[in-house]
Amino acid sequence: MPHYKGYRRKTRKLLTLEGKRGLSYLLQEYKVGDKVVIKIDPSQHKGMPHRRYHGRVGIVKEVRKRSLVIEIEVGNKKKLIYSRLEHVVPLKGGTNEAS
Repeated sequence: MPHYKGYRRKTRKLLTLEGKRGLSYLLQEYKVGDKVVIKIDPSQHKGMPHRRYHGRVGIVKEVRKRSLVIEIEVGNKKKLIYSRLEHVVPLKGGTNEAS
């Protein structure tokens, strides 16, 4: 039997909810240059980034109606991640402006 290699493979511990969330995270306003953390919400399947980007810090490059374009550095490369607002939280501590 072939081995299953789906999009949410090996995410049992990674994509578990840690309690209820309110709606205030959807009201957060983001600007170009803000630093954000990708924190995947497993209850929302639309606009979910790949699990390898969970916990990464990126810079907002473009703000869209329901999503953000985030630039993340992976090794020596810069990647653009398209993610919905449910999977993103602002970076806490320090300044929120891009350097």
